Amino acid sequence: MSLGLIGIILSLGLLMYLAYRGINVLILAPLLALLATLMAGGPMLATYTQVFMPALGKYAMTYFPLFLLGAIFGKVMDVSGSAKAIADFIVDKIGAQRAILAIVLACGILTYGGVSLFVVAFAVFPIAAALFKESGIPKRLIPATIALGSFTFTMTALPGTPAIQNAIPSPYFGTNAFAAPGLGLIAGLIMFGGGVAYLNHRSSKLVAAGEIYEPPVMKGGGFFGRGKNKDVETGDEAPVAATTESSEADEHIMERPTVPWALAFLPIVVVIALNYALVNWIFPGMDFDYLKQDAYGSVGIDDVAGIWGIIVALVASIAIVLAANWTRIGDVKGAVNEGTMGSLLPIFNTASEVGYGAVIASLAAFTTIKDAVLGVSGNPLVSLALSVNVLAGITGSASGGMSIALEALGTQFKEMAISQGISLELVHRVTAISSGGFDALPHNGAVITLLAICGLSHRQSYKDIAVVAILVPVLALIVIIVLGTIFGSF
Repeated sequence: MSLGLIGIILSLGLLMYLAYRGINVLILAPLLALLATLMAGGPMLATYTQVFMPALGKYAMTYFPLFLLGAIFGKVMDVSGSAKAIADFIVDKIGAQRAILAIVLACGILTYGGVSLFVVAFAVFPIAAALFKESGIPKRLIPATIALGSFTFTMTALPGTPAIQNAIPSPYFGTNAFAAPGLGLIAGLIMFGGGVAYLNHRSSKLVAAGEIYEPPVMKGGGFFGRGKNKDVETGDEAPVAATTESSEADEHIMERPTVPWALAFLPIVVVIALNYALVNWIFPGMDFDYLKQDAYGSVGIDDVAGIWGIIVALVASIAIVLAANWTRIGDVKGAVNEGTMGSLLPIFNTASEVGYGAVIASLAAFTTIKDAVLGVSGNPLVSLALSVNVLAGITGSASGGMSIALEALGTQFKEMAISQGISLELVHRVTAISSGGFDALPHNGAVITLLAICGLSHRQSYKDIAVVAILVPVLALIVIIVLGTIFGSF
């Protein structure tokens, strides 16, 4: 094994480990990229300024509007009380007796409409806590329930979702957010149905074993000063978080104003409907010949329609939320500013990972890895799914892992698909779904944040998160690859 290849492997391993230890990827990505460059005998300064930074800049230039508008939309939906109103409506209609289903649907509708999963977690957790407590469902299942609704089927599978994971493949394959809608719906149903079935079974098993919503507090200090609980499955002591009554999430949601449910749903509907109308009816009927000019990048409408549709839909939805809830929001400027600032770290984190991927792809030793990935199977869908899943797992980021894979191998996968007559819409959907598999490993930022919001530990709740956010999505991915290979895109 060459020193350059060892450097790439060491760099990837350190990226996963140090990210899990809490070191920010903004500093990790360039340092580890340069470590791999050093071990490969390459010029470090030139690699940083001429490879890493241009790749970072290109990604930020392409996707910053989506991060920015998504963050603002999520914030105004939150502070206006619209997110809470939607969650309350779903829970009221489904009923406390089906608490798991109600919370999954509430999270799913919010995230499918473009609300950030972090906003959703804060908005839904107090409601979930009250429902689970009333129904006697163990609290440890709340994170997995929110995870199922927030970062599985609505993030990668359902056609039209404005999630960044569904937008990233568009420029690479000339597709849009509604690519392969039939296969996306099938994958979404597998994730939704399989996840809900598992959580209901798991709940019944835990309750039968004697676990209640929150077991009695044991003696001694513990996590957040609440003491320790006995795990009914292992008998081990596990830390227990603060109760719902004292949680920050509870205080957060109780401050929100009351919004009529129909008004709360309107922006969600507009995001999906307007995006669909734009990419399927409006844009195709317009003249975009000017895009062929050098000043506009010498592109066609298919190269930008996917991004444009989501941008316009989010802007319209933000305007609706603000117009309908101006007095409810109160500090509109503060809400918009907070959403704006909240978009900066996510976009630059992901863009740094893309820069990292560009550096790795530029190294001579990467040819060995590329040949191995492309040679895994004669079916490019299999190779694509493997590379995206592995990189998403290493980086702990669905968007980051997907972006690295596409930056390094996107052109090859596109050429392989075209040469074999495989629909690029199918390639888009497989890419998106693949990003939502191994990304949910323990070091994933969304997993860590979700557990913190719920006041639970990896030891208590990660097993169930892994099933609904890794195992079931990977099974759905396998089904989609098989169906796509046999029947093509639909």
